[in-house]
Amino acid sequence: MSKAAGWDRYFELVQTLKWDEVESLLEYKRATERYLQSVTSNENWINNAAKDDRQNLNFCGGRRKMAALAKWYDGEPKGVAEALRRLWAPYDGPPDGLPPRDVVFTRIRKFSNQLPRDDENLRGSGGRMGLIAALLMRISAEHYPPFGERMFDKAYKITGHVTPPNNADEATRYEHALKFLDKFVAEARARRLEWPRNLLEAQSVVYMLRYTDPESLRVSEPEPAVEETDPDLDPLPVRLQRLGDELLIERAFLGRIERLLADKRQVVFQGPPGTGKTYVALKLAECLAGSAERVRLVQFHPSYAYEDFVQGFRPVLRDGQPGFELTGGPLLAAAEQARAEPDERHFLVIDEINRGNLSKVFGELYFLLEYRNEEMSLQYSAKPFSLPDNLYFIGTMNTADRSIALVDLALRRRFHFVEFHPDKPPVAGLLARWLAKHPAEWAWLAAAVDRANEKLSDRQAAIGPSYFMKRNLDDEMVRLIWEHNVLPYVEEHLYGEHDRLREFDLDALRNEDAPPADDGPIDETD
Repeated sequence: MSKAAGWDRYFELVQTLKWDEVESLLEYKRATERYLQSVTSNENWINNAAKDDRQNLNFCGGRRKMAALAKWYDGEPKGVAEALRRLWAPYDGPPDGLPPRDVVFTRIRKFSNQLPRDDENLRGSGGRMGLIAALLMRISAEHYPPFGERMFDKAYKITGHVTPPNNADEATRYEHALKFLDKFVAEARARRLEWPRNLLEAQSVVYMLRYTDPESLRVSEPEPAVEETDPDLDPLPVRLQRLGDELLIERAFLGRIERLLADKRQVVFQGPPGTGKTYVALKLAECLAGSAERVRLVQFHPSYAYEDFVQGFRPVLRDGQPGFELTGGPLLAAAEQARAEPDERHFLVIDEINRGNLSKVFGELYFLLEYRNEEMSLQYSAKPFSLPDNLYFIGTMNTADRSIALVDLALRRRFHFVEFHPDKPPVAGLLARWLAKHPAEWAWLAAAVDRANEKLSDRQAAIGPSYFMKRNLDDEMVRLIWEHNVLPYVEEHLYGEHDRLREFDLDALRNEDAPPADDGPIDETD
């Protein structure tokens, strides 16, 4: 493919984007610039930013790289302060006071040479440049935008743009990316397009096109997450919106869960059965992780133990002789995978988390869930162990289950709890929204379920919408579900009140608010 054809194809992809989606990402980056300009006058800003999940430094690779910067600062506070002063030094040349690129590239090389090479979070020239480019946004995000190596590699490939040498240093890789953005803006002007108009807009478009399939012009399965964004706080405006559209729930709700995960790294979805807790947990985890391969699912039950979840001795045969071998469970496997990919988010989804004996299952993890930077020996191993920062937990809890009482305060303090209930967003109105996409004759069903929930005395025993969110729904299936799923569930919660079951007759609920039959005018002379 010629370079001209490559650019034509790239601009076809550009036309698939919506400007409001690009603008939301631009505002996030402008906020980063403002944040850096406002906080860096405080000499302790590095440590504060490393501990503050609300800080807008997503583009440096997140908490781990900020923690690496803070560690460097703790060891050499004066050296780091001086290195940053030189990186950000005012320039007297151009009228706008911005240092030209050759000056910036020299500063990048000097700053990079001072970065510690023994920190695994600052390995690789592309990874280090992600941090440096984020810090450069303090000078001007529009002139020196964020850098993510993989997203630019994708753009180079589609357009046919030459790639930098494999042994290129940080400054050379960044220079190459800026020249690509220059070319991108020039090509847009030549085509008389309204955007991208500057480097920051161009970089944002490149970022948003990093998961596109140039052959089909539609979004493909996500590639491994790029280095540009923080796995903890990546705003994911496009992917979250698509997921919200798929799940029929607001993107803002998904964004709030992402924020809660960034805070404690652990959340629990709690609510009655049939409210979509597990389905949303798996879908959201896959969206935030960027791949289903970085999501694991386990289900707790009364016989589940520490040895199943964390680590324990399992029977094995060695040379035909029975014996025991220390074997890791899904927790250790997830932690090992997360540690091997420090720039990616990994998730462990624990279904029915309240059905296990949590104190027994979690053991010393109670401590490690709260103190991610600490190490301690596991029950069956003297080797120090810690939970990686990029491993997240999403639990689901059925509040109609009496075992909810087993969830102790120690666990509640370590998890954020998100309610999934038919009378509150995002579940409220979900069945009606889903039925609206199907034949109109089912519109009454959502109202009938709502009336049934109003009659149940126990709010935590409400009937969830998932029972009826089936593609093969017809009149017979609705009645089968009601008779064989809903009514047995209701009967259990109305134990001792058998006479009340007639209130939950499906036809009665359907016709409860129907207007009376019109028998014609009343004959007042009768």
